[in-house]
Amino acid sequence: MVLVAGSTGILGSEICRMLREQGKEVRALVRPSSNPEKLEQLSKWGCTLAYGDLKDPGSLSNACKGVTEVISTVTSMVSRQEGDSVGTVDQDGQINLVRAATEAGAEQFVLISFPDTRNYPNPLNDAKRAVEKEMERSGMAYTSILANYFMETWLSPIVGFDYTSDKVVIYGEGNSPVAFVSLVDVAKAAVASVGNPKARNKYIPFGGPQNLSYRQAVEIFERVSGKKFEISAVPSAALQQQLTMVSNPIEGIFTALMLNVADGIPMDCQETFAALGIKPVSVEDYARSVTGS
Repeated sequence: MVLVAGSTGILGSEICRMLREQGKEVRALVRPSSNPEKLEQLSKWGCTLAYGDLKDPGSLSNACKGVTEVISTVTSMVSRQEGDSVGTVDQDGQINLVRAATEAGAEQFVLISFPDTRNYPNPLNDAKRAVEKEMERSGMAYTSILANYFMETWLSPIVGFDYTSDKVVIYGEGNSPVAFVSLVDVAKAAVASVGNPKARNKYIPFGGPQNLSYRQAVEIFERVSGKKFEISAVPSAALQQQLTMVSNPIEGIFTALMLNVADGIPMDCQETFAALGIKPVSVEDYARSVTGS
């Protein structure tokens, strides 16, 4: 049985759906306060619901009983409830989950992580690295999927890539290569890692099929949509200055991530795609899907 933590999120729910399609037994870790519609959907797919909270180690012990693998997509960055923070959830809570899985005799822990942003220290990066170290010490087989920047976020209106109004904000000069990756492919990578000897005790850099700069991504959207985009840029120097003046941890994390993408995050994942049996989504595929072209 596979326990999925973060099962009501977009990535976690996709992982649950894919696992059930493969006929795997899935236990979805949820909170009593989770969206009822999302819980209903998980149940319709055939997932067993386990109520718990990463901040409550006792609840995690019960959730982990009898599971062989754990996949965690948990983060407080997207949705937070009272008492949630990067420290209590992304770091301490995830460590609680690793320890509960170890005590329950689980064989593998799969973490959705991201490449180290060591040039721009921030609490989320520290949390991911701390959880990875706990995984290494656990005695379980561990897999950390170092996901590149999600197309669905970083090439979307959420961060200023507003293809709906043909206006785009880019970070830095917009010329550094990034292996933008689809959330769907990250879900596939997590599912393919379960019980897979090729993913055992591995840190797996995982990006999309191409290294593209922000400006090249804009060119693809322009070609696909037949529209000309208005581009504005936030210089790296301005972001670095902003990083020294942030008023809260979340602002600092997003600024650090913007600086990281401005520097570029290239990856060559062809061997990984072959090893995990994944045909990746391209930026052009994504552009066509969101613009209806």
